[in-house]
Amino acid sequence: MTAHVVSAAVPIAEVVRGGVVESAHLGHVVALAGDGSVTGVLGDSAAEIFARSSLKPLQAVAMVRAGLDLAPELLALASSSHSGEQIHVDGARRILAGAGLDESALQNTPDYPLNEDAALSLRCARTKKASIYQNCSGKHSAMLAACVAAGWSVEDYRSPDHPLQVLIRSVVEELTGEKVQHTTVDGCGAPLFSCTVGGLARAFSAIATAPFGTAEHRVAEAIRQYPQFLGGTGRDVTQLVAGIPGFIAKDGAEGVYAGAMPDGRAVALKVLDGSQRPRPVVMAAALRYLGVEADVLDDVSRVPVLGHGEPVGEVRAVALQRPEDAGDHSRAAEGSGSCVPSSSE
Repeated sequence: MTAHVVSAAVPIAEVVRGGVVESAHLGHVVALAGDGSVTGVLGDSAAEIFARSSLKPLQAVAMVRAGLDLAPELLALASSSHSGEQIHVDGARRILAGAGLDESALQNTPDYPLNEDAALSLRCARTKKASIYQNCSGKHSAMLAACVAAGWSVEDYRSPDHPLQVLIRSVVEELTGEKVQHTTVDGCGAPLFSCTVGGLARAFSAIATAPFGTAEHRVAEAIRQYPQFLGGTGRDVTQLVAGIPGFIAKDGAEGVYAGAMPDGRAVALKVLDGSQRPRPVVMAAALRYLGVEADVLDDVSRVPVLGHGEPVGEVRAVALQRPEDAGDHSRAAEGSGSCVPSSSE
């Protein structure tokens, strides 16, 4: 896994200072047309990755299939890496209360909120880190509620062998169109299943185009209606979903991002060094490549390089290539739908 994802990576963003390329971010980007075909690529669409929190909408689909029934804003929160603002903390508590539980049932890693103001307020009040404030508390609250709805145990809900996690793995394989090759533990403590960059794009396309009444459609509509619950104030994922009609997206740790339009056009990307800096820039460029036009793309793609506090350059995306113009890795990966041979984790 590690050897291939590194060896097949190519520059996907450049850091320009004073008109000179100072640094570059390597990685993988794939853009899908509405029919699911690869129309643009950098690196290898079959590079296998851990999608981190970009996997959350897929996990939410599995939870709905297990019987989770939440108001749309809470279902968006179940798909989120929230900022820990009051609406997010209150929402997680609402999910737990609806299942007859409280925050003592949470098993995600205790932390302070991602939102700086919210975190500072808690620190000033000498409040300790807690699972309810951590960015994955919406997902973990929903996992617990799904277990209650299905009649499953809640004490071991993080075990890869738990019925909920077995179902999540099955949904990941179904929506990505490929077998899970590696299982590990995410930062929050939940099981994490691998997929390819192309598989992640396919999964988001499937969720974005799902027919009314399906679990996928419910998750997509929740994200579209309540982007503030998906991220938070000032977050680029919230800005993109709010600013592009019908769009769904999810950011993830270690430089992962995925999104899809309601007609099936989709993007997934992985920044090799794990940096978050180029993520919105590369996403905006890939969406433009697919023909998406929205004012918000200008906003999220402006990542200045500063000199003495003033802009002296920018982070800019490398242009996507058509598959036939890309390297051997990309041509071989197009439409493969399978994980590449790899070394052990």
